[in-house]
Amino acid sequence: MTPGPTDTLQHAHLTGSIWQGLTASTRDGKPARLAIIDDAGNVIEAGATVARECWNVVLQVHRNYLQDQGHLVVHSTPPGLPHPVKAAA
Repeated sequence: MTPGPTDTLQHAHLTGSIWQGLTASTRDGKPARLAIIDDAGNVIEAGATVARECWNVVLQVHRNYLQDQGHLVVHSTPPGLPHPVKAAA
């Protein structure tokens, strides 16, 4: 699969770099946050932790590809196992 075109979002802009990871901004340059939204429209995760997790998964997929292991699927948590909920700080 070849990469698709970039800069296709209407209201946001995504940037990725090795030193800064994945960042989001509005089209006019204001900071924005990434979020994971369930089927009901509820935001279930948002912010820097989502961006960091996305970046880490993408990097691992890329590493697998470079090591000729592109057929492997990268999960942020083991499939089928509930992820432990952290206590609020």
